[in-house]
Amino acid sequence: MLVNLPSGPLSKSYPGAVALVVFSLIPYLALTAAVFPLLDLISKSTGLTTQTLDITIALSTGAYAVGTVLAVQFAVHLRARRMLVLCEALFVVASVLAAWAPDGAVFVGAFIMQGFCTSLMLIAAVPPLITRWPARKMPLTGLIMNLCIFGAVAVGPTLGAAQLAGTSWRPLFWGVAGLSVLALLFSLLTFEDDSAQDLEAPWDLAALALAVLGCGAAFFGAGRLQATSSVGPGSLVPLIAGLAMIVILVVVEYRMRNPLMPVQAAATTLPVTGIFIALTASASAFGIMELLLESLKTSSTPTQTALYFLPEFFAAVLVAGVFGALFRTRYTPVLALAGLATIAVSAALLLATLPHAGPMVPAAAGLLGLGVAASVSPALFMAGFSMRSPQLQRVFAMIELMRGVTAFLVAPVLIFLASVLGASAAAGIDGSLWICLGIAAVGFLGGLALYLTGRRGLHVPDIDRWQESDEPAWDSPPLFDRWRGSRRRRSVPGPVPEREKEVA
Repeated sequence: MLVNLPSGPLSKSYPGAVALVVFSLIPYLALTAAVFPLLDLISKSTGLTTQTLDITIALSTGAYAVGTVLAVQFAVHLRARRMLVLCEALFVVASVLAAWAPDGAVFVGAFIMQGFCTSLMLIAAVPPLITRWPARKMPLTGLIMNLCIFGAVAVGPTLGAAQLAGTSWRPLFWGVAGLSVLALLFSLLTFEDDSAQDLEAPWDLAALALAVLGCGAAFFGAGRLQATSSVGPGSLVPLIAGLAMIVILVVVEYRMRNPLMPVQAAATTLPVTGIFIALTASASAFGIMELLLESLKTSSTPTQTALYFLPEFFAAVLVAGVFGALFRTRYTPVLALAGLATIAVSAALLLATLPHAGPMVPAAAGLLGLGVAASVSPALFMAGFSMRSPQLQRVFAMIELMRGVTAFLVAPVLIFLASVLGASAAAGIDGSLWICLGIAAVGFLGGLALYLTGRRGLHVPDIDRWQESDEPAWDSPPLFDRWRGSRRRRSVPGPVPEREKEVA
């Protein structure tokens, strides 16, 4: 029998819990966008080809997606806070190795481990920040989560381009290592030795195998597709097979009686709407960002690129504040849909501007920051608040797996398409931007249709009920409830009109 360890001095401190989440999530999420401008510098320093680095980045983001599933399984059988401290320590080691990296093998292994550890830390650290504090703090929590996830990604291109202007990539990675040490420190200061959720529960080996093999194969195939800029069995076979395994994972979890991820419980109007908005917004926004970075390689200096992307970060910060202000109102779905429309406008503006770099580029980047911050985080909270609060950790794992697949898997495919579409690189980027615009438009129209067919108007979430009584904050009607209601009304015989009686 394990002895309970003493709690940390900040275990009852809300600012301490916030600092833990901030220092755990920001470093790697910023790197996912910052690393792209630095590929040539990293290649020269480590001896890796840029093609190998493309595959490494893909595998690292695939490890991030896999970690969300493993984190939930670990939480069922292991003490979550002990696992968090271990993950924080591993992240420190991986971050130091990535910054030091005397050769390519060390960098590859360390960068993949950074992605894996970050998702484990996210699933362990974020749900307690949401569920363990009074409902009055929830708007601030939503604001912080928006900044951690989307503010970090938004500032990534500026950080990477600024490092490129300084002709060195290691200071950025050493900065990440420093933040990882702070994350480890706060995991100890806020430590609470919680028990495992259910030691008697079976291990969901099918879900673990499908997640590991599916994400590994799909992200390797997408990375190789981007790296080689050619279609072949070495990229298409693992990509298609991996995606098939991820789909099978969702189907298996839907049909299970006691699933690791609550797919069936989430199959109502609001969770499906929120997840659909989050996935389409992530896929289109991350694709636009990478395509813009690709275009600016040849049309602007690193310093100009860093400045062009600054409005994206400032816009994300602004929207985080707006989301905090609207958090306990009925307008969260409106904000999420408006974000998708803004992403589409950003893509259209770039289509009218590129390949020429000018004042419209930072305007488009600002709109991109507005759109992704306004859509993804509100949509995720829509899904989470439509489920019971004890399910939050599993809901987060399910959504982050799907979001990781769409956000980080679509972008390499779009970069590949940009290299083969059209007669020139600029034409190829335009073609991929049209795809991004289409994804955002489908997300907006599909999300709006899903919400409206649920036959439920805008209403205020009951966050107090969600926290205290194990009931959803939103009552989510069945999918397509409006259509189902119409069919039910048509199928019930009504009174015979007087005119028909007279004719009879």
